[in-house]
Formats: sequence, C-alpha cells, structure tokens
Amino acid sequence: MTITAIIAEDEPILRAQLKSKLGKLWPELRIVADVGDGEAALEAISEHQPQLAFLDIQMPEMTGVEVAKSLAANRALRCHVVFVTAFDQYAIEACETGAIDYVLKPYSDERLKAAVDRLKERLSTLPAPPPQNLEALVAHISAKLNPQNEKLKWIKANIGSNLRLIPIEDVLFFQSDEKYTLVATKEFDALIKTPIKEILDGIDVEKFWQIHRSTIVNATAIDAVTRDFRGQATVKVKGRKENLTVSRPFSHLFKQM
Repeated sequence: MTITAIIAEDEPILRAQLKSKLGKLWPELRIVADVGDGEAALEAISEHQPQLAFLDIQMPEMTGVEVAKSLAANRALRCHVVFVTAFDQYAIEACETGAIDYVLKPYSDERLKAAVDRLKERLSTLPAPPPQNLEALVAHISAKLNPQNEKLKWIKANIGSNLRLIPIEDVLFFQSDEKYTLVATKEFDALIKTPIKEILDGIDVEKFWQIHRSTIVNATAIDAVTRDFRGQATVKVKGRKENLTVSRPFSHLFKQM
C-alpha cells in the first residue's frame, strides 16, 4: 500500500536529509511535497491530501503547531502529524500524548526508524485508524508551552485616552501589519500591539477562522465569499466595506461556499 506524505522544514539541508532517510527506511512512502514554511505546508496538504505530514515546529509564516490548528479546524484535511523538532522537553511531552510521534533533532537513524516502524504498524491496521485528535493535541501543546494560556473573553484596547474592553464576540475581524493589529467591530475600530500569532493562541478556532497570515475573521460575521476569474477568494463581513483576501493555504475553508 502506497502511503503519501509531505515534509515541512525550513532548513533546506535538513529537509533534504529527512527526505533521503525516509526514502531509504520506507521505500513505499511517496513524498508528494517538501516545503520550507508553514503556509506552504498547509497549501500542500490541501492540494495533495496526504496521509502523513512531517512538520517542523519552528517555521516561518506559520509554525507546525499553527498548521496543526488549521488542520484541526477542517476535518476534510485531517492527516497524521509527526513533529520533527528541536523543541524543549515540554513540547516533546505534549507531542507524546495520543497517537502522535515526534523526532527530536538532531535525530539518529535508529530513532527515525523507530518512528517509521510505529507509523507503518498504525497505518497497516484495517480498517485504517483515523488521524489523532488534533484539537486535543494542539490544546495540550499550548498548555505545556504557556500554562497561563486561556481563551480570550475580552480584547483590551486604548481608544483615545480611554481603555476599552471589547467582548471577543463583538470582534468582526483582526488584521495585522508590521506594528499593529486592527480590531474591527461593527461600531468602531481599535489598534492593539498584540500580534496575530498570540491572538490565535487565545481564540476558539471553530468560531474565528484564520484566512490569511495577517487576518482572522469571525465566522459568524461572514456575509459573502466571492471569487475572481483566477479563483482568488475574498470575504465580505457584515456591516463592513472591506474585502478580506483569503490566501491559498486557507481557501479550503470555503470550498463548500
């Protein structure tokens, strides 16, 4: 049985090394894409729908954990995730929960072979087991890396000389540039210094969808989704004039629309 996989690793030498070693240890495994950042990983998973994804945790654009969050939010893209990481022992402990494996860099051939053997055994089971519970995995990793991490209930923003507490359900979308994040509501806008990545750690990904590396939208506030002649999707939010661009790695969210 041919198993397909993608590799996401931002270091070209390490990426090539992993691909080569997997080719020797698992000749039947077909690597359908090898990429250098998290956005490209999500795009490759959407395009190829592999059974396995070997993800580095620390990557540009999106981390491996953020890719796992996006997979957790879309059951159609579920695949088994293996973290190939130089992260500390807390992250490794988190990765060990559930039916998940990890390969700690720098890894030996023996360690990689052990991971491959476990994956082969799991994937040869009939009927094939479903991918691990990514929601629980991501929550566990986030809790280990940030024990104080809780779901956001309010956004604190300075508007003029006043501090406003904006209920999270009132936010229509977040959009970041290099310095600030725009918090858009139906009645007013505010600027905060919290980056998108930190906001992602505190929101419910079932209710707030990342549609671009710099944009998160409240799913209940989406009024319409349109596409141009190239298939580029844009989102229209209720009560707002902006057209929010959907980047390709997140286009799977709107395939049914």
